[in-house]
Amino acid sequence: MRPSALRRCLPALPASLPPRRGFTVKMSGEIFPSFPRFVPVVDGHHGITSVSDSKSDKTGCLIRVVSYNILAQAYVKSSLFPHSPSPCLKWKARSQAVLAELRSLDADFLCIQELDEYESFYKRNMENLGYSSIYIQRSGKKRDGCGIFYKSSRVQLIMKETIEYNDLASSIEDEIHLRCAVGPRSASEPKHNSLPTVNKTSDAAQDINQNERGDPNDPYVRLKRDCVGILAAFRLLDDFQHLVVLANTHIYWDPEWADVKLAQAKYLLYRLAQFKAIVLERFNCEPAVVVAGDFNSTPGDKVYQFMLSGHDATSISGQSTSPLDLPDQSPIALKSLYAFVKEEPAFTNCTPGFTGTLDYIFFADTDHLKPVSTLQLPDPESSDVVEGLPNYKHPSDHLPIGADFEISGQA
Repeated sequence: MRPSALRRCLPALPASLPPRRGFTVKMSGEIFPSFPRFVPVVDGHHGITSVSDSKSDKTGCLIRVVSYNILAQAYVKSSLFPHSPSPCLKWKARSQAVLAELRSLDADFLCIQELDEYESFYKRNMENLGYSSIYIQRSGKKRDGCGIFYKSSRVQLIMKETIEYNDLASSIEDEIHLRCAVGPRSASEPKHNSLPTVNKTSDAAQDINQNERGDPNDPYVRLKRDCVGILAAFRLLDDFQHLVVLANTHIYWDPEWADVKLAQAKYLLYRLAQFKAIVLERFNCEPAVVVAGDFNSTPGDKVYQFMLSGHDATSISGQSTSPLDLPDQSPIALKSLYAFVKEEPAFTNCTPGFTGTLDYIFFADTDHLKPVSTLQLPDPESSDVVEGLPNYKHPSDHLPIGADFEISGQA
């Protein structure tokens, strides 16, 4: 477990960040080891120092944030994961392995994607570990969703909102009804809902319900992807009661539906900016901002670029590529955790069909919020991952990512 000093406010800091103790879970007679380890950050280019070198600040505190797509059991089928040993796919073994891994991470905030069996398993078991939680299930027939587990001894939930990306589709439906009522749009009026059309690709390993996707040329059908997210504001239970705004989301998967993924990213930051403004007005305090999730986007693509730049470079002057008249410029400047510290991981998702980075933690880069350690990920050549996930050492096809952040001053 993390030394108790890390649970207290600065300057009571340890000399170093020791590796986490491993744990074992028996899976049908086999051993399931995992050794998550947070590595101190030392990077003079960004003015970041390791915890051992961090300057004393009577108003500073550490929080640990982890993001993890745990692979919903509803999507675990041997036909989709033929490379995985059969015992690793069984719910009884997987559930205990995931629970043990979450416990070992010892995070203050766990942002979980593909969370199913929430009421029947995770909520109760995480409460036994000292975590309260909030959850939103995906729309339609989907059984999984997004959840935030937080240590109730460390933080207090003060506000929350849920995000339904189907709002984007609903806005198109509303505009169609409005046009029927007021007549056709004039030639000079901008067309806000023009979306590029692409041919649907078949990839059963990534979209089990692909037959339900409908006509890809229909903007309403195209945007109705049943994806969700959560926005939450927390007050740290420290002497200075710092505020943290945390977003957790799962963006649509299909690489050929980049316009849909970009629209979801824009809606996320639009809602985040609104939520942050409400928190600031209501509590008269500028919150630290952290955004986590499975963005189903590789470094450098349109979603990734928008999350970092806050600018939609694909938009046409005088027009918008997203419904709801979403702004093409986000008012919140974000940095990607691993890229800010050094570089993005080689991968966060690992299967024989695809290995790459899809999961990110973004944060608002201010003087009040700095990463001081990051969760170490295995190398591509590591025996832990070489044949693809899930396996006996990793219960999901994704890897957890995370960091310790120092919040200092009046955030």
